[in-house]
Amino acid sequence: MTLKNEAMARLKGIYNITATPFIHDGGIDFRALAENIERLLQFGFDGFLIGGTYGEFPTMSADERSELFRRVTDIVRGRVPLLLCSAHSDPRIAYKLTELATALGGIPMVTPPFVSEVNDDHIVAFFRSLAPVAPNGLLIYNAPGIGITLSPHLIERLSDFDFVVGLKQGDLNPTVIDQLANRLSGKIKLFCASDLAFLGPLSAGFDGLSSTNSSALPELILKSFRAMQAGDAHTATRLHKSWFDYRELARRFGQPQTVKAAMTLRGWSGGVVRPPLLPLNPEQYDALGAVMKAIAGFDRAA
Repeated sequence: MTLKNEAMARLKGIYNITATPFIHDGGIDFRALAENIERLLQFGFDGFLIGGTYGEFPTMSADERSELFRRVTDIVRGRVPLLLCSAHSDPRIAYKLTELATALGGIPMVTPPFVSEVNDDHIVAFFRSLAPVAPNGLLIYNAPGIGITLSPHLIERLSDFDFVVGLKQGDLNPTVIDQLANRLSGKIKLFCASDLAFLGPLSAGFDGLSSTNSSALPELILKSFRAMQAGDAHTATRLHKSWFDYRELARRFGQPQTVKAAMTLRGWSGGVVRPPLLPLNPEQYDALGAVMKAIAGFDRAA
């Protein structure tokens, strides 16, 4: 089996998008991070996505991100695969972070460069430039939230690169999902980027899910995903509906803030968000607390 095939074999199931627990002086609480990862490993997640958009990578320096990659690699010790987000608008930094992610045994994940007036040819050239430091495979992240949405046609162009092993798809338009699932299935691995609306992409044939809110609601999201994976759409849908009120708040308040506040409510160390994000205010925190209590009641009944 080639290294690329090994990377593709690891890209399946549910990956936790791990919250980065910042402390008030701006640093990263690596002790809390280790505790969170160990807890999530016990729940049975298939892998971790480290330093993603909801891991707040745009607020971290390249040195901080490099340290985060190294620390998490040491914590996990090869027990599950790691997606290491090496995205950056500066191709030189993306190159160095991708090189490090590969050297550590992770699978680098890269967005298109988020700069003004970038076009399809620029994006293709950018990804091509990463080939020398991603011999074991690279995952494309189509992240509309950063201001660039890759079209299905452009994704197909990028999938022709031998080193591209997967796509994390953030544009969940049903027509786009249908096109990608039917044109690229079996060629590269397809991950749904959002646990807010993952039932459709999985039904269409996507290979996996990356989940932000599973840092706060690991039991429910994992059960729902496993049910869908087993072909039990009825149970998956029932469980997914059970945390709808939480999703509504996450959409209103912002996911990193909501996840970290929910972790705090459960006695876990989510840390704080970094500016320009702001933590939940007291009114928002109380609203979240009420929703979390209601979810806990449902989960016991389930």
